[in-house]
Amino acid sequence: MADLMLNLKTFQPDYGAEATEECLLCLRKYAKGLTVNACAHAVFFCQLLDATKQKQKIHERVPLYAQKPKEISLRSLKIGIIGGGHIGKQLARVLLELGGFPGKNIQISTRQPETLLEFQALGVDCFYNNRKLVGWADVVFLCCLPSHLPIICSEVDKELKQSSVVYSLVTAIPLPRLKQLISSNAILRPHYTFTDSSPLTLWEMNRTVMEALKDPAVVQATCPLGHMGAVAMKPKWLEAVFYATLNSYTCQDLPYTEALKLLNEVCFHEDVTTPSEEQKSPLPPPPLFVCESFINEAFASSLAPDDTFPWFDLTTVQLKETPLNQLLATDMSFQNNIASFYCNAMALLAADYEERMVGTPKKIPLSAVLLHPTTNQELTASDTDGTCPSTAEEASSSDSEDII
Repeated sequence: MADLMLNLKTFQPDYGAEATEECLLCLRKYAKGLTVNACAHAVFFCQLLDATKQKQKIHERVPLYAQKPKEISLRSLKIGIIGGGHIGKQLARVLLELGGFPGKNIQISTRQPETLLEFQALGVDCFYNNRKLVGWADVVFLCCLPSHLPIICSEVDKELKQSSVVYSLVTAIPLPRLKQLISSNAILRPHYTFTDSSPLTLWEMNRTVMEALKDPAVVQATCPLGHMGAVAMKPKWLEAVFYATLNSYTCQDLPYTEALKLLNEVCFHEDVTTPSEEQKSPLPPPPLFVCESFINEAFASSLAPDDTFPWFDLTTVQLKETPLNQLLATDMSFQNNIASFYCNAMALLAADYEERMVGTPKKIPLSAVLLHPTTNQELTASDTDGTCPSTAEEASSSDSEDII
């Protein structure tokens, strides 16, 4: 539906604002940018984790790029959202529309489920039972108020599955404190920073989150390895995302060699463009993940071909140095390929969403929607924090340091 107030200046948020009030408008744009980034990164994580859980595809080698809208019914990732406020609603809407997840794969626990009729109509189960939700979900998004978090964590602590990932959008609670509250090492907490050098025009307040994420410029601005937007993501989150995918493969008892092969096939694909006549030689293959990308050489050499990866402590991954952190900081080609993977995966989601809305499949070549992001050319140690996995038996941090 078109926005009837789009061209009416008097109805725009910034109409009539004086020079002294411009700083307040900037705060609103920062808040909008933060919401767009949070939803984009959450959808990307769910898409990647869902690709690791589709056991029926495990031998079909379907890259994330090649997944089609008709394959939505095959998705098995269960997504739980605690909190039905502004962030919780925005996240659910983006997961349904852009992410393409069916309503039956999403549950929302909130004190006022009667306010979520629009989601219930789409098949989303809305209720108020946090214990029930965490016992069902593979990923639990915390979208509650900071003051409610201690009570929620104490309530769901014993019901949380060992294989579940807790994804916190409660920015006021730091990661170490969150780990104490919920007694889990499978926690993801994105850390955002604001930059004064980037323009705020991308985060216009008269666009919805879905409208913003269909804009290629916005998608590139949300890239975790780029700093093109006023809202920047700490790269440690991206490292934890990949370690979480390895944990998913470990839960399925896949050997580490098979896990690496599947991860590379999900993340990287052969170049979709055909070399021109002037280009005599084919493009070099993209760099791939290897065992040493995640664990140190000594531990990697001790693994037998049928061994699984150890269970990685995601909280430690986000707080300490890791081999993947070093790889992204030193290998610009690898960094660019990961950034391209993110942007292209999000671009494909937007293209699939448009196709679903039109209702008629469009034969659009993959190369027509792929993006070529401008990534940050210098990833210094000060921009990242670090990582350290635990053993398969949830070893302590000191033990897991021997792995990386």
